[in-house]
Amino acid sequence: MRDEVESIVKVVRWILGNLILFFNWLFTPRSIQRGPEDQKQVEQQTQALKLYEYKACPFCVKVRRVMKRLNLPIETRDAKRQLNWRDELEHEGGAVQVPCLRITEDDGTTKWMYESSSIIKYLEQRFSACSSTT
Repeated sequence: MRDEVESIVKVVRWILGNLILFFNWLFTPRSIQRGPEDQKQVEQQTQALKLYEYKACPFCVKVRRVMKRLNLPIETRDAKRQLNWRDELEHEGGAVQVPCLRITEDDGTTKWMYESSSIIKYLEQRFSACSSTT
């Protein structure tokens, strides 16, 4: 009986995950446009950021939508399918919880930011000033 329930839960999660991905694709936000120099500066800044995620996690989708809207080319790391990213998240970040934004500061120190609302607030505060549309 327990195996049957686990199987049903897996199927429901698979269906919901694919629905989340489909609707995210269907209603993808538009990216803001910046001047070439401003975008280049943003791209340099985002090299110090890595997002650990699961593709179909609704909270991860929320963060990726903000990244898309703000036109932030942040490297994403699938901690579900890539065990090296999962291990790094667990051992360096302290928890296997997604989304998690790894922030490498100018002095080389690393901060691990969990919770989608905190990540979104950080990205909007840091990059909205660079959001002048052209």
